[in-house]
Parts: sequence; C-alpha cells; structure tokens
Amino acid sequence: MIPILDLRKLSAREPESMKTLHKAATDVGFFLVEGTTLSAERVTEVIEAYRTFFKQPMSVKEAINMANSGANRGWGAPASEQVNPDANPDYKQVFDTGFDLPQDDPMAELSVYAPNMWPDDPAFRAVVEGYYKEALIVANQVLDAVIASVGLSPDRFQGAFEKPMALLRGNFYPERPDWAGAKDFGIAPHTDYGCLTLLAIDGLAGLEVLGRDGAWIPVKAQPGRFVVNFGEMLERWTSGLIVATEHRVVGSLQERISVPMFYNPSYDTNVAPDGQPPFTAGDHLTKRFEETYLHLKAS
Repeated sequence: MIPILDLRKLSAREPESMKTLHKAATDVGFFLVEGTTLSAERVTEVIEAYRTFFKQPMSVKEAINMANSGANRGWGAPASEQVNPDANPDYKQVFDTGFDLPQDDPMAELSVYAPNMWPDDPAFRAVVEGYYKEALIVANQVLDAVIASVGLSPDRFQGAFEKPMALLRGNFYPERPDWAGAKDFGIAPHTDYGCLTLLAIDGLAGLEVLGRDGAWIPVKAQPGRFVVNFGEMLERWTSGLIVATEHRVVGSLQERISVPMFYNPSYDTNVAPDGQPPFTAGDHLTKRFEETYLHLKAS
C-alpha cells in the first residue's frame, strides 16, 4: 500500500503522519503527497505546455535535440535513453531543464549545469521556468520532512542544495507501439539516480512500482497530488536507511504526460555513507547519466 500524506501535516510534524512517512521512506520507497503550494491548475498548466511542445513538428524539436550537445538539456528523442541495460532503449520522448548558474560561476562549465535549450516559444519557457522554481521549494519541504521522519540530523543536509543539480523533465509516453515486445518500455524498470523525485502526473495510469512481494503496483495521481520516491544517491547518503524502489512504465493505449522534478544536491556535496571515503553527488550523477543517455555513452 502506497500511503497518501498531506504536506501541511508533515511540515507541522504531526506524529501519525510522520510515522507513516517513516515507513514510506524506509520500506515502501514511495508515497503520495498533497497539500502543497502547487495547485491542480498550476500542474495542469505545465502538463499542457509540455503536451503542446511534444506535438510540435519534428523540426522544432530537432533544433534543440540534446543529442547534439554534451549534456542533457533540451529535447530527447525516442530511444535516446536506456535506463535498463537488459531492456531496449525507452520509446518515450523527454524535455529536460536544469538549474541556471551565472556564466562566471566555476561550476558552470560542468555538464550537469549546462545551459538550458529552449524552443522559440516564450510562453512555454515562462511556464516551465516558473514551475521549476516552485517545484524546487516544494521538493525541499518534502525532503526536510523525510529527513525528520527518519531521525537524521538536518545539519548533515544544511547547505547541500545551494546549487542543486535539480532536473525538471517533461515525459511524453505515446501509445504503446504495435511493434513493442517484452523488452520495450515507455521507461524500463529502474531506480532513480538522485535524491528525491517529486512527480506530477496527468491523472492517467501507467506508472508501476515494484512491491516488496515482487508484484507491480499501479500508481496514478490527479494533478495537485504528487508521487514522491527516492533515488540511489539518497539511499547511499543515508547508509541504506532511505530506500530507492524500482519502478517502470510499460505503456498502454493512452498517451500520457508526467513531470518529475529530480531534486539533487550541489555537485560537490559529499554523499558517501558515514565512515566511507568521500564521493560527490556530481560524480554519482555524471556516471549514471553517461550510462543512460546514448549520446553521452558515445562521447
């Protein structure tokens, strides 16, 4: 069972809610959250903005194809990612937006802080950039509650997100293709790479979470209610206390849009477990990106 929690109660540290959150973080690896400052209308607006973009002619998307860059900003074509080496490349399309650093920042040269690429549509950019800023705040509020629920000191995470390697993504899952076989997915079974994922969904089914009994659990949420899960980085950072759970999208007869905010710390944050040699968040994400994006594998 994937619990539903209210961020207002979590922020107030309401005991029963925090107890449920503790189990979600340490056992289930997923929960749903509502009561955030991101309204259903705001989420619907950004979903429809992505939908309009993905319906644009191929020439519009090719102009900002991330395959022509050394990073993961802009549009990603079908079969441009392979999240699971035992499956075929995913048939979804994506649009990735990251954290903007000033050009004179020493970290601005790193691929995880690469400049964003935008289509020639100021309205699309305004909607996505506005949502990005709001989702950063909500993701941080959720993470604060998670850390408190499992009894970790907030001092360990203080200052770790000043230059977050936070990636906002629009996922477009088309109807499952006629040619798709057992190794073809909208996104293949995987665990997320980073810290915390705040996922908005258009209300349609598609996401499936692997339960502890080995069965796949369908999860859906209407705009305004978010799916939250944890990545490999946070599992490592907390010495396995918080768990990253496998999930997938097989695809169906309906196209879908989802919008995950992958909330990750600054590049130079040490995410090694206690007592282990230092290992930075940037090293972890760079390695995982190079294993996933086909254009980065070849570079």
